[in-house]
Amino acid sequence: MIAVIFHFWLGLILTAVAGLVAIGVIVGYIKKVVAPQYPGKRNRRDD
Repeated sequence: MIAVIFHFWLGLILTAVAGLVAIGVIVGYIKKVVAPQYPGKRNRRDD
């Protein structure tokens, strides 16, 4: 009985961690790759 409950919560925690990692990878990609392609008014360079 306890093993079933333990595995359920373990799976729930691992799913949440995997979701957060996926969101972190997407946000990191946007910050590192996409954002420099489209700088805002504050970040524009005067070339």
